Amino acid sequence: MSEVAVLGMGRMGAAMARRVADAGHQVRVWNRTPAAAVAVATADPSGRTTACADVVAAVEGAGAVLTMLANGDVTCGVLLAPDVAAAIGTDAVVVDLGTSGVEASGRLAAGLGDAGLRYVDAPVSGSVPAVRAGTLLVMASGAAADVDQAREVLSSFASTVLHVGPAGRGQVMKLAVNLVVHDLNAALSESLALAAAAGVRPEDAYDVLQHSVVGAPFVQYKRAAFLDPATPVAMSLDLVAKDLGLILELGATSGVPLGTTLAAYEQVQAAVASGKGAEDMAGLARFLREQS
Repeated sequence: MSEVAVLGMGRMGAAMARRVADAGHQVRVWNRTPAAAVAVATADPSGRTTACADVVAAVEGAGAVLTMLANGDVTCGVLLAPDVAAAIGTDAVVVDLGTSGVEASGRLAAGLGDAGLRYVDAPVSGSVPAVRAGTLLVMASGAAADVDQAREVLSSFASTVLHVGPAGRGQVMKLAVNLVVHDLNAALSESLALAAAAGVRPEDAYDVLQHSVVGAPFVQYKRAAFLDPATPVAMSLDLVAKDLGLILELGATSGVPLGTTLAAYEQVQAAVASGKGAEDMAGLARFLREQS
């Protein structure tokens, strides 16, 4: 698969494009803000990355089209535009790697299917460091043959590609995973705020949590973000709020009560309303400390 289009040059999309180019593919990158795509292409020492100002030029002739866009509506708006769908070859595989939501995945499956195109719904678990290390988990859903076709390019940045069923099931599993992540983030934030209010230094409290029964991988790798506000943002509270909204929507349509997640959503919404939306998700702990 020599030509790969990567649409969406946020933190994750840019890191994925770099890994795909490092794996030897020719990569065309596109972003709604063109300067971001130019920056990614310019930073590639291999010269295999080309910035495209037009999304049609990016996807035309590509063997794989990877999307890592802001949300499901944006992804549908880009991929289902008639000129874009017409420019994607019928031998290509379209892979949505973002957290687009179950409803958007249904729209993509229907729209791309009507255009005779192959579609894999494949959200990921992991952040930018995992992309750079090539250790992402991909929760791929769609036709088995299409998932197999996508594996070559996905292996550029993922160590594990699990096929979880027909299109849409990937989004279900991504939301199920993120339910635990975001609820754990809220619980960890409350724990640190509670300890600080009683006079325990955040560093000491975190030491205890890391070495306790709750010291899950998330607790281990988020230490810097929780203790140092200057740590680069891995996932913003704005995106956490988006994810939690999608999770609650799925819970409502599935008839599953999600009381813990609803409480976490309300806390995150309050933090975003206070102006912390662009901060890392660990900023929820600092917001709670400020409230006390």
